[in-house]
Amino acid sequence: MADHHNNTPFLLERKDVVFVKPAKPTLFEVLSLSSIDNDPNLELLCQSIYVYQAKPKPIFSNGNARHHDDVASKVNSQEADSSDPTHVIKDAISKVLVHYYPLAGKLKRESDGRLQLTCNGDGVPFLEATANCQLSSLNYLDGVDVEIAKQFVFDLPSKSEYGYHPLVFQLTKFSCGGFTIGMGLSHSVCDGFGASQFFRAMAEFASGKSEPTVKPVWERERLVGKAIQEPLPPIVDNAGLAKSPYLPTTDILHACFNVTSESIRRLKVNLMKELCEENEGKRESFTTLEVLGAYIWRSRFRAFNLNPDGKTILFLTIGIRHLLNPSLPVGYYGNAISSSIVELMGGDLNEGPLSGAIKLIKESKKLACNSDHVWSRINIIETLIEKKIKIEGGRGAVMVLTDWRQLGLLEEVDFGWKAAVNIIPVPWKMFGYVDLCIFLPPFSLDPSMKGGVRVLVSLPKAVMPKFKEEMDALLKLGDEEAHP
Repeated sequence: MADHHNNTPFLLERKDVVFVKPAKPTLFEVLSLSSIDNDPNLELLCQSIYVYQAKPKPIFSNGNARHHDDVASKVNSQEADSSDPTHVIKDAISKVLVHYYPLAGKLKRESDGRLQLTCNGDGVPFLEATANCQLSSLNYLDGVDVEIAKQFVFDLPSKSEYGYHPLVFQLTKFSCGGFTIGMGLSHSVCDGFGASQFFRAMAEFASGKSEPTVKPVWERERLVGKAIQEPLPPIVDNAGLAKSPYLPTTDILHACFNVTSESIRRLKVNLMKELCEENEGKRESFTTLEVLGAYIWRSRFRAFNLNPDGKTILFLTIGIRHLLNPSLPVGYYGNAISSSIVELMGGDLNEGPLSGAIKLIKESKKLACNSDHVWSRINIIETLIEKKIKIEGGRGAVMVLTDWRQLGLLEEVDFGWKAAVNIIPVPWKMFGYVDLCIFLPPFSLDPSMKGGVRVLVSLPKAVMPKFKEEMDALLKLGDEEAHP
């Protein structure tokens, strides 16, 4: 578990909110969204924080002090704008909004239960803040307490007739010269892939490009399903779900657990031994997502103390951009996600071999990648919208797993301060917090985590100690006394 750095006192000075508008005039139009976009469970502002270190100071070789001062003064005057992250980021937002102009508008759910986005060029709320501490004193937000992290993001509720802002920014500068970008983006408008596409385009404009490498594509009509006329199949059979003595509760803790590459390797080695015995030497391969996902799923079951004669369900988020025929166009930045679904009786998950759960996850991924299956899920979402049915979460027996490691948000996004050293999502109130689990790339300044995975969870306070015990067992895997 990442250490929490809560004891560094600091003051945060916030300026007034300004609105960053597109750099050029854009279309005024009203856009509809896809069936997936319209899913009520996705209607929330997903807030994430990107952490950037200070630029290295220029080094002068001439020994003359006055020459140093003259050159430094010249460099400072010529590069004042490019050295100020506020100027750079605001300018990049303004330019990128010309291409992503819907994000400068307003989003609203109408009386028919569907969202519409009014492109009126109102602009994006932008808040500049200054913290009187160094980023290193907060360990670049790795393992930072959620209440501290919330100070680096903001939301601006709107009472406009057109709805609310789908995109907001907070830029926080630190005394060391580093800064954070807190981005809040409506999940109804973009999925993780779309958000990363937009963020990378911002960085391209900051670096001097005049056009984004990937041209954005709206075309949400491509993913509009047809409502099912016959009786709707149950999405989640609540009556048969396992129950936890710790729910319901509002006493929720958020934690990020570090899983090293060595722990993952040992888990896979133990799994291979288990499978070789079952398959008489026949080898199978499994991904880190499948293996670690199964382990976390079982760990949550044990920590929640769910009844073994009830069902538990794993929803694994998968991208569908290339699964459809025809494929979605390059540049599509709306929600293009579906889920593979695995159901197991609690006793089988808890007491059976972990390899059994992993095999089911792998098989469910194959089924979910079928185009017919994808469209059946979209049609179900469309039916739920038409009937105004929202699937409620927060029961503990369901786990929704999403993987951010392949979004390229650390190594590929450079605004002129090199790549971000950290990215953290501020916990989202999706599915009552407790159902959601996010796999994150490792903190880049921690060499011990190279190739590892950070696991972000939100759990009842009473559940967290047992879950931590399960995660500690994973880190000790391979020791004589530890077992998977």
